[in-house]
Amino acid sequence: MRSRVRKILALGFLLLLVLLTLGITLTIGWRPFIGPRTRPLTNRVFESTPARLERGEYLVDNVMGCFFCHSERDWKAPGAPPIAARKGSGAPFPGGPGKLFAGNITPDRETGIGSWSDDAIARAIREGIDNEGKTLFPIMPYQNYRSLSDEDLASLVVYLKSIPAVRNEVPRSAIIFPVNRLMHDAPQPITEAVPSPDISNPIDHGRYVTTMASCTDCHTPRIQGQPIAGLEFAGGFPFDEPSGPVTSANITPDPSGISYYDEKMFLTVIHTGQVGARKLNPTMPFAGYGRMKDEDLKAMLAYLRTLTPVSHRVDNTEPPTPCKLCKGKHGLGDKN
Repeated sequence: MRSRVRKILALGFLLLLVLLTLGITLTIGWRPFIGPRTRPLTNRVFESTPARLERGEYLVDNVMGCFFCHSERDWKAPGAPPIAARKGSGAPFPGGPGKLFAGNITPDRETGIGSWSDDAIARAIREGIDNEGKTLFPIMPYQNYRSLSDEDLASLVVYLKSIPAVRNEVPRSAIIFPVNRLMHDAPQPITEAVPSPDISNPIDHGRYVTTMASCTDCHTPRIQGQPIAGLEFAGGFPFDEPSGPVTSANITPDPSGISYYDEKMFLTVIHTGQVGARKLNPTMPFAGYGRMKDEDLKAMLAYLRTLTPVSHRVDNTEPPTPCKLCKGKHGLGDKN
């Protein structure tokens, strides 16, 4: 009798194990348990040239907005720019699943990336793996930066190594379970060349600039960290900043978005941070984006005009109300 019970229990355990294995394989996969996909570091070194320093500075400061996350900001100054003396030295990142920190990306050897190899910096930027082989939380938009061309990547690395080193020990982000496991699925190794965009084609050019500026990350609402399908670029993502709560705007070519923007208006809004007499909330980093070249901004608008129009009213001048589309609360939410 006991032998039969043992066999039944063993069979039941084996069946449970098979079902569990099958369930994991068909749902979240094994990546959360075995760690991120990664590639070995190489000994490649990016030559520093005046052209790369200039391009890297432009991308970091004006297009990709790196210092707006990796620096403390002066919220009393127009546009809340990064504090110059602390530029790149890291900062807490409000919200998110746990305690998030944007790391020190200055070339300080002890607290920054000064001891990292060129390829380690490159791998972190485009592939989401740090110097120790650990996954970077994907609020660092490395999934967008996968499209960063090899030459622009080299320019970024060269420029970041040239900025003043700032000694500032930044805590490691502490992500709650199970997000700290699920995020291992985000990094993807890059093993092939990434070409430069065709800037002779305004749409391709604009798609590249928009991707590097990570516009969709802020202008797409999310549920449990995942973008809501069908609401890409349609606004509704909430921010709670020192400047006050604000919700991102709809930037699709819908009447509830920016269909009425012509080139002149678009450039004026980005350069000045004002829509007519109304000032944009500095959560929109126009202090950096406002220094983008006109040809990049014109290409960005050309690309935004190709997006699917999405009807989603968002107005920060109105009191927040529930929105059935994005499941959040924002001005004119009850009108959707």
